[in-house]
Amino acid sequence: MVLYIASMWIAGVMQGLMWRAVNEDGTLTYSFIESVAATHPYYLVRVAGGGLFLAGMLVMAYNVYKTWRGAPAVAAPAEA
Repeated sequence: MVLYIASMWIAGVMQGLMWRAVNEDGTLTYSFIESVAATHPYYLVRVAGGGLFLAGMLVMAYNVYKTWRGAPAVAAPAEA
């Protein structure tokens, strides 16, 4: 989750700063495409973090399935 969240936070701050950068004549320093291209490595980190999260969810689902299928039914003891 930290990889997923931190990469998007850094990419968002970087894009915001790039969009606010202006030349002395008032034109934008970076184009939209340049700002998107600069955030590409952060999107790859996001994919890695999301993949780890997905893998964890799949392991959890497998564990729940195996626990549910493998547990024998046990009758509750009768109280005297």
